[in-house]
Amino acid sequence: MNNDSIIILDFGSQYTQLIARRIRELNVFSEIYPFNISFEKIKEINPKGIILSGGPSSVYEKNAPFPAPQIFELNIPILGLCYGLQVIAEIFGGKVKSSQLREYGLAILKIKNKKSIFAGLKDKEKVWMSHGDKVIKIPKGFEVAGKTENSDYAAIVNEEKKIYGLQFHPEVIHTESGMKIFENFIKICKTKRNWVAETYINATIKEIREKVKDDKVLCAVSGGVDSTVTAFLINKAIGKKLICVFVNNGLLRLDEEKKVIKMFERVGINVHYINAEKIFLKKLKGVVDPEKKRKIIGNLFIKVFENYSKKIGKFKFLAQGTLYPDLIESVSVKGPSATIKSHHNVGGLPEKMKLKLIEPLKFLFKDEVRKIGERLGIPLEVLWRQPFPGPGLAVRVIGEVTKEKLDILRNADNIIIDEIKKAGYYNKVWQSFGVLLPVKTVGVMGDKRTYENVIALRVVYSKDGMTADWVNLPYELLNKISSRIINEVKGVNRVVYDISNKPPSTIEWE
Repeated sequence: MNNDSIIILDFGSQYTQLIARRIRELNVFSEIYPFNISFEKIKEINPKGIILSGGPSSVYEKNAPFPAPQIFELNIPILGLCYGLQVIAEIFGGKVKSSQLREYGLAILKIKNKKSIFAGLKDKEKVWMSHGDKVIKIPKGFEVAGKTENSDYAAIVNEEKKIYGLQFHPEVIHTESGMKIFENFIKICKTKRNWVAETYINATIKEIREKVKDDKVLCAVSGGVDSTVTAFLINKAIGKKLICVFVNNGLLRLDEEKKVIKMFERVGINVHYINAEKIFLKKLKGVVDPEKKRKIIGNLFIKVFENYSKKIGKFKFLAQGTLYPDLIESVSVKGPSATIKSHHNVGGLPEKMKLKLIEPLKFLFKDEVRKIGERLGIPLEVLWRQPFPGPGLAVRVIGEVTKEKLDILRNADNIIIDEIKKAGYYNKVWQSFGVLLPVKTVGVMGDKRTYENVIALRVVYSKDGMTADWVNLPYELLNKISSRIINEVKGVNRVVYDISNKPPSTIEWE
C-alpha cells in the first residue's frame, strides 16, 4: 500500500474521479473507494488525508450514505465537498435542508478566513456550484470560512480537528483557484509530492506481466490515443505475446482504416485487419435508441474478437483502451455514481465473456494518457489526435444508422477536420466534428427547391472530457465549413452550430 496518499470516498458524484485526477496532477498518489469502505480497510491503507466527494443524495433522507464515523478519529485532515460538506455538518450536529433556490453553475465565494485551506486566495473567488441542499446550521467547533449569495455556510472549517467542508466543487476547472485549494489541503496533510507517470508505467507493466504470465493478449486498436497507448504499454510488458486487431465496423471516418494501418506500421506494431462492416450495419438496421446502439456495438465487438481469436490461436485476455470518463458515465466502478450513458466498451459489454479484460488506462484521464504516451515514445501526431467515440459515427447519426447516412456524415466530417486543421484550431480544441440530424429542411440550389439533411457542427474546449465549453469560432471559418459542406456533400442543404456546454449537455449528442 502507498501510505503517502490521499484517498477519496465516493458518494456518487459525477466529478469524483476529477478529484483524484486533481490530486495526482499535484504529484500525490490518490485512489477512489466507495463511501462504505470499512474502517479497518482505511486503517490498512493508512492515508495522509481523506476527501469526501459530492453525491446525488440528501443527508436527511432514509438510508442516506454515510462513511464509517471512526474516520473522524484518525487525526488526519478531512475535506468534504458538496455532499461531503453536508455529511460533516450532519455527523457533527449541524443541520442540512433542501434549499428553495438551487445553486448551479458559477457563484462568487466571499472568503472570511484566508488561512489554511484558503491560504493565498483572493477575498472573492469564482466557484462552481451544483447542489439543491444547503447547511443552515453549522456544528459546534466549526467556523464559517466563506459564503455565497445563496449559501451562508459555503465553507466551514474546524482547524483544531483539521476538518474542512466546501459546498462548491474545487475539482471542476470553472472554480478558478480549485488547484490552489487542493494544494493547500496537500500541505495540511503533509503528503510527499512524489507520484509521477513513470511510477504508473512501471507499476502497470509489472501488473500486466503478473496477470498474463505465459498467456497471449488480443488488443483492440482503433488508431485513437487510448488504444494506441494501451498497445504500447502491453507490448512493453509482454512483447510478441500481444496481437493487435483493427476492426472496420463501417462506422469509421473517411479512409480511417487505411490511415490506422499505416500509422501502426510506422510505429512498429503489426496489426491484423478485420472487415466487419456488413455485420455491424445489419445488426444496427432499424435501431434508433442510442443506448441500444452502444450495447449492440459493444456486444458485437466482443463476438468479432472472440471468433477471430479462435482462428489465430488461443487467447485468454482482451485488452482495450478504456479511460476513467468511460467508467464514470457508464457505470460506477468504485462508488454509487449515476449512469449517464453506456460506453460501447463498458456498459455495452456482454455479461458473459470468454475473454478476460485488461484495461491498463481505466483510472486515467486523457491528458494523463498523453503524458504516458510521450514517455513511451509514441509520435505526437498520434497522441494529439482528437477523441473519437468507440461506437464511431453510429452515435453521430441521430436515429437509424444506414450506409447512405454514414457516407453523408463521413464526407461532411472530413471537410470539418480539414478546415479546422487549416485554420490552426485542431490542436487547440478538444473535439471538432459533425452530427447528422434526423430532420430535413427546405433549401434552394440552382433555382430549384431542395429538401435535404442538416449537419450540426460541434467544436468544444475541454481539459479532460468531464466538462466542456463550446468554441467561439471566427465567422469566416464557420462560413467556410458551411459553404464547403453544402456545396460538396450531396444530400445536405443546411449547417447549424451547437453552442451548448457540458454540463448540462454532453459532448457527443448520443
